[in-house]
Amino acid sequence: MNTANLNAVAALNRRYLLDFPYEAARQLESMSPDDGAELLASQPLHAVVRAWQVLGPDVARAILERVPEAMARHLLAEAEPIASVAVLAKWDESERERRLTELDAQVAHELRELLRYPENSAGRLMDPDVSPLHAGLSVGQALERLRRLKRHGLRQLFVVDNEGHLTGRVEIQDLAVAEHARPLREIVLPVLAVVYALDPQEDVVSILERQPITELPVINVDGRFVGIIRHAALLATLEEETSIDIQTMVGASRDERALSSSIFAVRKRLPWLQINLLTAFLAAAVVGLFEGTIAKFTALAVLLPVVAGQSGNAGAQALAVTMRGLVLREISLRHWPRVVAKEAGVGLINGLAVASTTAIGVYAWSGSLGLVSVISSAMVIAMVIAGIAGALVPIALSRFGMDPAQSSSIVLTTVTDVAGFFSFLGIATLLADTLA
Repeated sequence: MNTANLNAVAALNRRYLLDFPYEAARQLESMSPDDGAELLASQPLHAVVRAWQVLGPDVARAILERVPEAMARHLLAEAEPIASVAVLAKWDESERERRLTELDAQVAHELRELLRYPENSAGRLMDPDVSPLHAGLSVGQALERLRRLKRHGLRQLFVVDNEGHLTGRVEIQDLAVAEHARPLREIVLPVLAVVYALDPQEDVVSILERQPITELPVINVDGRFVGIIRHAALLATLEEETSIDIQTMVGASRDERALSSSIFAVRKRLPWLQINLLTAFLAAAVVGLFEGTIAKFTALAVLLPVVAGQSGNAGAQALAVTMRGLVLREISLRHWPRVVAKEAGVGLINGLAVASTTAIGVYAWSGSLGLVSVISSAMVIAMVIAGIAGALVPIALSRFGMDPAQSSSIVLTTVTDVAGFFSFLGIATLLADTLA
C-alpha cells in the first residue's frame, strides 16, 4: 500500500475515533491488544482519548501497556478521571504508583484521592479488578472476551452501557447455552442489589442479610460500575458487624480490639462502668425501701434473685429480637406499638408459665401459700415489664439518633432489676399478713 493510501486510511481511522468513539471502542475490544495498541499509536494524541476511556478496563490496561510511554501518560492524564482510576486499579500497588509518579503532580493527586476510599466504606471491600461486558456485544463476542480474560470461578457477569453505567447482569450458564449470534441484551437479568462505593459497610451487611447474593456490584456517584464485593468479603463484614454489636451492647467501644492497649480499653469502658454503678445503686435503693419487710421475712432475701434473674432473661430475649429487627430493617420506629404489644403479650404468657413452675417449687420449699402468691404475682409483673423494656430500649436509642446497640443491655439490666425488686418486695409488703 502506497503512502497516499496509508495516509487516507489513517485519516479515516482518526475521523472514526473522533466522531464515533463508542463504536471505535467496540472494534478495538474485538482486536488483539497488540493490534489495538498499534492502531492507536499511529494516531495523534487528541484523537485516541475519547475511544480509549470507554474501553473495558481490562482492554484499556492491555493497550496502555503496549502504546508508547508518552501516549500512556497522556491517556491517563487527559481521560475522564473515573476511566483512568478503573485502569489504575487493575495494577498492583507498585506499578500503579510508578504510573502515577510519571504524571503531573496535581493530576496524580486527584487520581490517588479517587483510588482511596474511606475506612469502613463499600469501596474498601470491593474487588476493582473486574471487567464488565458491554450491552451491545453479542453472546459470541462476550464469550471471546471471557476467553481473553482467562478468569476462573465466575458465576455471573455485569453488563454496562456505552458510558459504563450498570444496566444488568448475565449468568454464566445462560451465556454458555445461548446462540452466539444472539444479542447479549436479550439474556440480561435485573441487578438484585447495588451499593455505592462510599456507602458505609453497614449498608453492605444490610443488603447481604436481606438477599442471598454472592457478588454485590459497586457503582460510583455517577452510576458507573467500579467493582464487586465478593461473598467472602460480604461474610467477613457481616461477622465484623455482628461482633461490634456484641461489644457495644455491653458498653465496650466499637474501636476496641482484643490486642488494644490497656489504657485505650479503660478509657472506652470506664465511663459505662461508672454509669452501671449508678444504676446498681438505684436498684439497691429500691431494695432499701423495703428493708423492714426483708428483715421480718428473711425468705424474701433468698427468693429475690429468682425474680430479678427471670425478668433479666426475659428482657434480654426481647432486646435480642428487637435489635435484630432493627438491624435487618424488618421494623422501623413507627412499628414500636406493635413490637411493644407483642413483647408484653409474650412476657405475660411466659410469666404465667414460669410463675406456675415457681409456685410449685416455692410451696414445696416453704409450705407458705402467701409466699407463693407473692412470688407468682411478682414474676408475671416483672416479666411483662421486662418484655416491654427489651423492646423499647433499642427503639428509643434509635429515635434519639443513637446506635441501638450502644450499651442497651446496661440500661435494660437496670430496668429489669428495679422492676423485679420493686414488684416482689412491694407485693410482699402489701400481702405481709399472709406471710406471717
